Amino acid sequence: MIQEIYLVDNDTKIYESLNSIFKEEKEYKITKVTEKELDIALKNIPSLIIINDDNIDSNAMEVATKIKNDEDNSITPIIVITSNKEHEHKLKMLELGISHYIRHPIEEDYLYYTIVNVLKLLYINRRVSPLTGLPGNVQIQAEIKKRFLSKEKFSMLYFDLDNFKAYNDVYGFMKGDEIIKFTAKVILKNVHTEEYEDSFVGHIGGDDFIAIVSNKDTENICQNIIADFDINVQRHYNEEDITKGYIEVANRRGIIEQFPLTSISIGVVEVENGKFENVLEIAEAGASVKHLAKTIQGSTYVIDRRKK
Repeated sequence: MIQEIYLVDNDTKIYESLNSIFKEEKEYKITKVTEKELDIALKNIPSLIIINDDNIDSNAMEVATKIKNDEDNSITPIIVITSNKEHEHKLKMLELGISHYIRHPIEEDYLYYTIVNVLKLLYINRRVSPLTGLPGNVQIQAEIKKRFLSKEKFSMLYFDLDNFKAYNDVYGFMKGDEIIKFTAKVILKNVHTEEYEDSFVGHIGGDDFIAIVSNKDTENICQNIIADFDINVQRHYNEEDITKGYIEVANRRGIIEQFPLTSISIGVVEVENGKFENVLEIAEAGASVKHLAKTIQGSTYVIDRRKK
């Protein structure tokens, strides 16, 4: 996942320094904007914003306040770089909620590890659970909104497991957690590739996952995920159930019912400029195609290719 870092600065010295210290790390993208262009950074909902207090027209307090008051960036971490040695200024910035206050002159290695550690901590805090380690709903919503507002062409993939409750009833929740982790690995393996390097995978919760890819070849991704899932999910069943092709579960009335082995359903929504009015419409379309996929027995995918 690409970590977007925005530098608010009217000069280029720090920007050049950041590009130099992160030049070998492709997962970090550095973008410089002037104070007047701050709305560009806010619109893109970056992973981190750095303010160079010495080279903006107003002051870091005003810029940081604007960032914190923006609904989509209220939890975006902020680093302030300044030559101001006043203790009161530092305290006011920290009271506002900035993550770090760094004084000039800058030590590049110190700046590097400060940025990396802030982003690592943010990632950990936003995880849906330690079970999969994937980004949760906060990052999922931010990522969708960022791409939508940028008018990008992208595809949303909504994942859900079929007959998962029956599996939990027979094998127990600990085994169920193993299938959740297995599903996350299958999705990551087939989405986070060089071909789809700007892709995003999130864990909504339970057995629901989401992926965002810019490449239009979503059918290939879905087919690879299904093939990978169907072959390897059998490792989570005993030989008797694999041979039968189903498991038996007693319902509330004590009647034994048969459930096929767990499969994966994928609903795909292709998003392009003008097709949807807002991100809520995308989610509604995703729920619709995922539901349609779940009505088909076995692992399958359904793509929403509706026009505006």
